[in-house]
Amino acid sequence: MDRRSLIKQAGIAGVLAAGVAPAVHAQATIRWRLASSFPKALDTIFGAADTFANSMKKMSGGKFEVSVHAAGELMPAFGVVDGVQQGSIEMAHTAPYYFFGKDETFALACAIPFGLNSRQMTAWMYEGNGLKLMREFYTKYNIVNFPGGNTGAQMGGWYRKEIKSVADMKGLKMRIGGFGGKVLERIGGVPQNIPGGEIYAALEKGTIDSAEWIGPYDDQKLGFNKVAPFYYYPGWWEGGPQLEFYINNKAFDALSPEYKAMVEAAASEAHIVMQARYDAKNPAALKQLVGAGTKLRAFPNDVMASAFKQSMAFYDELSAKNENWKKVYTDYSKFRAEQNLWFKFTEATFDRFMQAQKL
Repeated sequence: MDRRSLIKQAGIAGVLAAGVAPAVHAQATIRWRLASSFPKALDTIFGAADTFANSMKKMSGGKFEVSVHAAGELMPAFGVVDGVQQGSIEMAHTAPYYFFGKDETFALACAIPFGLNSRQMTAWMYEGNGLKLMREFYTKYNIVNFPGGNTGAQMGGWYRKEIKSVADMKGLKMRIGGFGGKVLERIGGVPQNIPGGEIYAALEKGTIDSAEWIGPYDDQKLGFNKVAPFYYYPGWWEGGPQLEFYINNKAFDALSPEYKAMVEAAASEAHIVMQARYDAKNPAALKQLVGAGTKLRAFPNDVMASAFKQSMAFYDELSAKNENWKKVYTDYSKFRAEQNLWFKFTEATFDRFMQAQKL
């Protein structure tokens, strides 16, 4: 079934209406294991895997069950690509940029500094060349990927001390997810790649000076405001980070057409639901954090300008030495330019006006 027609024709409801449900009765019972890179306590980002599993169970009449396992239960948070590639698990839910050490191209399926926002990322994946290009790249890892959620633009993290200029970034030890750390290094910081469930302890002990995770709702749950008073915005390295479902190619290819359609529909539902939850929950959490004493700050202009300049230079360097990166980024960057021109006249102008009003 064509992915675009499936999404356009109504997702899960369309699948059921199209007659997939009756065919389920002739399908074999399937049991898959899904390894998440996130702790269960984070109901938003971990919850996307639950959304997927519940949808599969409902659509299949209980014949396709996916057991969801938090980071560390089946394998470490950063071990899921190896698990899917080797076939020790059927699927995973993760942030692709965690694996930029294998190849920087992974990051393009998630977020890069000053990249696409969440709507633009979804447009590139589903209606641009994103899904096609990333699937070509993932073949060497035995992976079939599906978009699996987006957090929306993230916050810039928690800091023990105020950041007054780019000079304050020098020597700063910061937990920063995936690819953003490469640019942080270029403006003087010291990136630390630490799983979500371990960040608080590192910040509390002073092993790190600052940490970013996602945004107010999750950050409040993890208690970062208790050990770092300054909360910065925006997360210039994560304007629209996409999560993905990774499925072992042999496991996916073995499915019937009906089950494949269900997987696609369930992933699409999880993709939509995740950001809806973040958008609904973040405003109240931010108010509560500020009410409890959090000091909200915007990054100084020189931090933003320096990070942008270094990001663009870094991408040029990667294009000169990594053919995988060059192939995907060439398309990505063209799409980004066109999208930002369009958003300049529509979303951005409308948002700026509305945010200036007293509502």
